[in-house]
Amino acid sequence: MQETSNSPLYSDDKIDIRELVNILWKGKIIIVFLTGFVSLITVIYSLQLPNIFESRVLLAPVNPSSGISRTLKGYSSLAGIAGVTIPVGIDESNTSKAIKKINSLSFFETNILTNIHLPDLMAVKAWDSKTNTIVFNEDLFDTNSNTWVRDYSYPQKQIPSAQESFKVFTKQHLNLSEDKKSGFITLAIKHQSPYLAKQWVELIVNEINNFYRQKDKLESEKAANYLNKQLSLASLSEVKEILAKLLQEETKKLTLIEANKFYVFEYIDPPAVMEEKSEPKRAFICVLGAIFGGMLSIILVFIRHYFFSTRTS
Repeated sequence: MQETSNSPLYSDDKIDIRELVNILWKGKIIIVFLTGFVSLITVIYSLQLPNIFESRVLLAPVNPSSGISRTLKGYSSLAGIAGVTIPVGIDESNTSKAIKKINSLSFFETNILTNIHLPDLMAVKAWDSKTNTIVFNEDLFDTNSNTWVRDYSYPQKQIPSAQESFKVFTKQHLNLSEDKKSGFITLAIKHQSPYLAKQWVELIVNEINNFYRQKDKLESEKAANYLNKQLSLASLSEVKEILAKLLQEETKKLTLIEANKFYVFEYIDPPAVMEEKSEPKRAFICVLGAIFGGMLSIILVFIRHYFFSTRTS
């Protein structure tokens, strides 16, 4: 009795599967045509996408003066006992602040935008690999007159502003990440020109190093001037001795600031002009297009079959 009761259900399942297969077989022309059409459109679309090259570097944090900073803080506490307040110039770690600084509008406007050709960021159409030249979109930037001719609406301006350029730079070109375990920083720039991608990576590293070098240099010079002033005013020999040691350490600190080329970050793996593109993944895009076309055609076949079946019945 149990086998008899289960047999119809099993047969119904087989009939349902055969019916579905039969529906798909009847609609095979639609499936083949629509899948092929969508695949063709996807191929044409992927071929229209420009090649993007990515220059990537691995950076390690540099803290050239951490030992001296700790020494200064120790002497500063002694000077405080003597009634003298000593400003400490260099922060023990500029790394976390530097990562935030690179992603800031102020750094882009002051240190990046002033050192690049704006059309290379905002009006690129293609890159000619044979001549290593950028082809600009003439609807945006007229190369003959070297002027911006793009259509715009508020809040945009004829010449792209720093804020508009910053959004394009951070969303389409810049990629910055930090490995919390190792402390290494990965900095990458994407661009149609592999040469510009490499140049912009080097520009960012150089500018962030120079920014904090100059910042700490000014603070250290102020501290040295302050110590010299206090040394000339001090009367107690113990206070003069402490101030002299502090001034000596501050001088060492200034020497380190000037001597270190890589002040905040140094290269573990320097940038290179990449020979192979990083995107687009044309094969992947075409496969996705074929899958989408196949699924769309199957759904259309089922809708067509059941819709007309219902209408007929």
